[in-house]
Amino acid sequence: MTQIAAFAFALPGRCSFGRGAARAAPAQIRAYGARGVLVHGANPARAAWLLDGLRAEGAEVLAIACGSEPTLPMLEAALARAKGFGADWVAALGGGAALDLGKALAGLIPAPGGIMDHLEVVGRGLPLAAPPLPYIALPTTAGTGAEATRNAVIGLPDHGRKVSIRDERMLPRLAIIDPALTDHCPRGVTLASGLDALAQVIEPYVSAKATPFTDALTRPAIGPGLRALVRLMQAEDAAARDSLAWVSLCGGIALANGGLGAVHGLAGVIGGVTPAAHGAICGAALGPVLAMNRDHAPDPGRVNEVCAQIAAVLGGTAQEAPAALAGWAREAGLPGLQAQGLDPARHAAVAEASLASSSMKGNPFAPTVAQLCEVLRKAG
Repeated sequence: MTQIAAFAFALPGRCSFGRGAARAAPAQIRAYGARGVLVHGANPARAAWLLDGLRAEGAEVLAIACGSEPTLPMLEAALARAKGFGADWVAALGGGAALDLGKALAGLIPAPGGIMDHLEVVGRGLPLAAPPLPYIALPTTAGTGAEATRNAVIGLPDHGRKVSIRDERMLPRLAIIDPALTDHCPRGVTLASGLDALAQVIEPYVSAKATPFTDALTRPAIGPGLRALVRLMQAEDAAARDSLAWVSLCGGIALANGGLGAVHGLAGVIGGVTPAAHGAICGAALGPVLAMNRDHAPDPGRVNEVCAQIAAVLGGTAQEAPAALAGWAREAGLPGLQAQGLDPARHAAVAEASLASSSMKGNPFAPTVAQLCEVLRKAG
């Protein structure tokens, strides 16, 4: 009998999953207090149902728009508005960008110091000095899994990097995952975010930091996640939306409690030097990174298993699966990294910088700059 190594895991305080779950959101959020901040996406009309519902429950709400992936200037501006509002809670409705901005605000509104005290890499990376406000996450895309993670990713344009504010207490107090909120999501967003969701169940499964807990979530989600995404590229399908929302949640929990890998190690750097969306970067890198790990990991057993699951959906052999996945994504409309804004002349610098990322530490082997440059070439 194999001995199980010790591990720990942390989860959102409560997850509510299923079609119709969002109907209870106004009352559930209002239970945390009478005043709160609601972060939403660029179009406030899409948040009107929640804002109206909160106000009908007697809540006073400060609404803050998040029109793109959050940057340090955006966070500073939002924090300046929210600090003096006297909020009891923070809620976020939107894709991963809105969820990350809301999570950062929940952590920083009570914090006595400044943002740089808590930013990793470029700041002091300190734990929060005060408990965050209760944070409620309602994702409207199926991809980032930010409704179940303990970090908020912030872009630093002046540094050309994306870094995190990270604290276990930043996990949402309540995550409401209603797949109906993702219905009719634009095709390009569905593709990019869905590939991110797929990467976030594949990477923790092959990660050097995998645990029995993360395995239980990730392994069964890989095939169904890809199958759902293939279906959604063919037609709008509620059952496929439900499946992909579940895969996204599983990936968020797994990455928060295990490791990622080279896909996200590269994406964190590329996202800081290009305007490309995170999911699109991950989608372009996923097939080439699978091929690299299959060819160079000391024990590629799990990578081969993932490839077999991909082949069962896309056809062909497991050996062909990384290229088949990359080719399918291109045919579905995903641009390569060069079309997303990455100059091939920057490949070596991106590869070098990615080696220092926390995600890279979970990869099943330690890649070289040359091997990562080959990934970038294939993904371009």
